[in-house]
Amino acid sequence: MDRRDLFSYIDSRKDDLIADLQSLIRQRSVSAKKQGLEQCAAVVAGIMIKAGINTRILNLPKDGKSGDQNNRAPPIVYGEVKAKKKSSRPPKTLMFYNHYDVQPEDPIELWEHDPYEGVVEGDYIYGRGSSDDKGELITRIKAVEYYLKIFGDVPCNIKFLVEGEEEIGSVHVEEYLASYHDDLACDGVIWEFGYVNEQNIPIITLGMKGLLFVELISTGPNRDAHSSLAVLIENPAWKLVRALNKLTDSSGKILITDWYKEVRDLTESEKTFLQTESFDEIRFKTEYGIHSFLNNVQGIEIQRALVSMPTCNIAGMISGYTGEGAKTIIPSTASVKIDFRLVPEMNPTVQFERLKKYLVDNGFDERSLSVRFLHGEAASRTDVNDPFVETVSESAQEVYGGAKISVSSPATGPMDTFSKNLNVPCISIGSTFIYSKMHSPNEFARTDLLLKTTKCMCGIMDRFASGYSRKENHPE
Repeated sequence: MDRRDLFSYIDSRKDDLIADLQSLIRQRSVSAKKQGLEQCAAVVAGIMIKAGINTRILNLPKDGKSGDQNNRAPPIVYGEVKAKKKSSRPPKTLMFYNHYDVQPEDPIELWEHDPYEGVVEGDYIYGRGSSDDKGELITRIKAVEYYLKIFGDVPCNIKFLVEGEEEIGSVHVEEYLASYHDDLACDGVIWEFGYVNEQNIPIITLGMKGLLFVELISTGPNRDAHSSLAVLIENPAWKLVRALNKLTDSSGKILITDWYKEVRDLTESEKTFLQTESFDEIRFKTEYGIHSFLNNVQGIEIQRALVSMPTCNIAGMISGYTGEGAKTIIPSTASVKIDFRLVPEMNPTVQFERLKKYLVDNGFDERSLSVRFLHGEAASRTDVNDPFVETVSESAQEVYGGAKISVSSPATGPMDTFSKNLNVPCISIGSTFIYSKMHSPNEFARTDLLLKTTKCMCGIMDRFASGYSRKENHPE
C-alpha cells in the first residue's frame, strides 16, 4: 500500500468525517460566555479515542493561577500516538495545535440555519466552528485515524494539544505549556488553521501578528444628566472621541510616540515570498461590500500591509442612549475597545505603556480617561528557510496541485508562546476557504477542502518522518 491507497480510502470516508464534525458543531462551546467548554472537551476526547489516539484531559493545578473555582481554565485535550516502527534514530514528533472553543453565534437572527446543527447542503456544512476551528481539528484527527487504519502505524510520533480559550486570547495556554512541558515536547507544530484562496490553492502561513487589546473608559457626571446642562458639564463621549482622534491620522498611521520604534522591514527572503502571493482584489471588495482600500493600496502593497504593518482598530463603542426615539442626556460614561495588531519585536506591554503616556501627554488625565489592558500577544514568524516549510509545501502541492507561502497571517494567535516555550517552528495550513464567514453568521466549511486537507496532513506526517531535520539542515 502507498499514499494513493490512503487517499482513496479518505475519499471513501467522507460521511464519517462529516458525522464527527457535526457532533462537534452540535456541542456549543463559547469561551467568551463560558458555555459548554468541558462538555466539548469530552466530545473531542471521545472522537480522538475512537480514532485510536491515546487521549487525556489536562487541567491546571488548583494552586496555580486558575485556582479560583469560578475562573478555572478550560481543560486541554491532549492526544498522543507513538510510532512503532524501529529506526536507527529516535522518531520525530509532530504536534497538531487546535482549539475547540468558538465565537458567540450573535446575531442569531442572521443565520439561515441553526448555528449548532451542522446542516449539510451539497459540498457545504454550516455551523459555528465548522471552519474555525472544529473543521480544521477534524482533518488532523482523521488523518491520524486513517493512517492507522491503512498502515497500522504512524510514520512519526504525533501529539495533539486542543485548547478551549483561543477565541478569548489563549489566556492559560502558556501556563499549560509550563505545567506539561515534558509531555508537549515536539519537533514542529502544525497550527490550527489555514486559508484556501479563490483558486482553491492553500496559503501556507509562517507567522502571526501580535495583539494589544485595550479598553478606554471616559467618565463624566456621576449619573446621566439632562442634555440642557451641556453648557456646564463635559460630555465623556466627546472626550473619548477627541482621544480617539489623537491615535491615528486619516491614512491609518498610528500617532502614538515611538509606536513604530522596533518595527523592522521585511528581509529580502521574506519580500521574495510577497511576490508569489495571490490576492483577488475585486472578489475581496465584492465580498465585503467596499469600493476601495485604505490609502488606495494596490498590488504588492496589499500583501505588504497584511503581513508587516501594525494596525489600530476600534472594535466597539458604547455610550448614552441608542434605543428608539429621543432621550436627551449627557451620558455618565463612554467606553471603547481597541485592538492593535503588532509585528515582530513589538512588545505588547511596552506598547501599552506608550499608549498610556501618550494620552496623558495629550491632556487626557487618567482620573477621567482610564486605560485598561485586556490582552496582549507577541507576534511570531518562522524562518522562511526552515526545512519544515518545504515539508509542508511539498505535501500541499501533492494534494492541491499548488501552494502559496505567506510570511505572516494578519490575524493573531499564541504562536509566539509555542515557538518560544517549545523551541520549534510553527506553520499554518488548513481547509478554511478564505470567505468561509468565520466569526460571522452562516459560517461554513467545504467538505471537498476538508478531505483534501486530511490528505495533506497525511503527507506532512510522512515527509516529516523521513525528511525533516531541523538540527542537521537548519542549525539554530
